[in-house]
Amino acid sequence: MPRFTVLHVCVGNICRSPMAERLLHQALREHVGDAVDDLYLSHGCGTGSWHIGEPMNPPAARQLRQRGVDPTGFAARKITAALVDESDLVLCATSVQVSAVLALRPDAAGKTFVLGEFGRLLGSIPEPELAGLPDDPYERGLELVARVDARRDSAGAREAARAKDDLDDPWGMGDHEFNRVADEIEQTVVPLAAALAGAAPPRGRR
Repeated sequence: MPRFTVLHVCVGNICRSPMAERLLHQALREHVGDAVDDLYLSHGCGTGSWHIGEPMNPPAARQLRQRGVDPTGFAARKITAALVDESDLVLCATSVQVSAVLALRPDAAGKTFVLGEFGRLLGSIPEPELAGLPDDPYERGLELVARVDARRDSAGAREAARAKDDLDDPWGMGDHEFNRVADEIEQTVVPLAAALAGAAPPRGRR
């Protein structure tokens, strides 16, 4: 069975996308336990090459530890067309990264979103509609992405809406800013994990 694969993209792949990668993985684990790595892949990359091979930024790692998530074993990498191709959902920190993804793979538009954009649109889908998604985890994920994309298309404001969903870059800032950004990431990845696993969305997250 193929794993439903989510690619997280930021600039250097040491702050925002590593936090999103690990926070989604942890949120999925809370629903499916040790089966998480058999069912899902949450990975990331950056649009720049400055930090290839480096661990995540220390404040990002601290945020993960404070949330009970292990930051070890991470190494930054740069985006490639192959990474986009093998992913079923691409979540970018900002609209700038969306443009970078689509420059590599224009046909990935239907599965590529700003992180906050995806969370906002996911929150607009009624729970009965989510309950009607397929039971198979991979097929469920594909259908979920298609329905979120359809909501974006029907709004007729795909690019205009993205800017307000951009996730601030906390690089070079203090722990308070990293905490705020990690909170914003969780506002999308926690409901996403619930939707992928077929669980009720957490209260206060939608």
